[in-house]
Amino acid sequence: MRLLIFAVALVAGCCVLAQTPARPTARRSAGIPVYGYRVVHAYPHDRGAFTEGLEIRDGFLYESTGLNGRSSLRKVKLETGEILQNMPLAREYFGEGITIVGDRVIQLTYQTEVGFVFGLKDFRQLQRFSYEGEGWALTHNATSIFMDDGTDEIRVWDPKTLAEKRRIKVRDGGKPVDNLNELEWVEGELLANVWQTDRIARISPTSGAVTGWIDLTGLLGPMYRDGTEDVLNGIAYDAARKRLFVTGKLWPKVFEIQLVPRR
Repeated sequence: MRLLIFAVALVAGCCVLAQTPARPTARRSAGIPVYGYRVVHAYPHDRGAFTEGLEIRDGFLYESTGLNGRSSLRKVKLETGEILQNMPLAREYFGEGITIVGDRVIQLTYQTEVGFVFGLKDFRQLQRFSYEGEGWALTHNATSIFMDDGTDEIRVWDPKTLAEKRRIKVRDGGKPVDNLNELEWVEGELLANVWQTDRIARISPTSGAVTGWIDLTGLLGPMYRDGTEDVLNGIAYDAARKRLFVTGKLWPKVFEIQLVPRR
């Protein structure tokens, strides 16, 4: 399995600050490769951003933030963390995952079963659409959009109509992997962080099998985390420069990382 260089910006989780259930544990089957990491660079990140979705395009980060009354769509300068564009969502919407398809930004909301399509250049709303259940994360490849809802399933949508085509059941050695959150398409596979853990699953988009685990334990020091909602969430991949970025909710940094095999 080839090694990838990631710049990961953590994006969404789907929980309210006041409710903090016990952290789930991502299962790992024997024989599935596990990767650690090496930090290539750390970039500043808005500590107040409740990251739910992250993308990188032309060197800029595009970020969706959550919480009712604090949700937004942003364009951010990677090197400095400066917010170049910021469009707040209406108070009734809890912003979730995003993906950029051509010149459109597609954004989910948490429990309102409503999504939005915005123009990439000016963030002007172009479309509003609906889906069933919760919305957590989005990513895409050349033919499909991938969406998850915090379960062990990934929905596959038509990128033009946003209609659901099929679902992928994610399994690690035959066992369901639930709490799938932020998604990213990276070199032919799906990456999904498992909510409230420091692990990212590498997933086959055809079979749904977990082909590897990325363990990011210790990436953000304990002095920056209070153990509530400041969890890993946000993955962005710069395909042109082969860079992987990760971050989390309320994290002060976005980390560019390189994967290091453990076994």
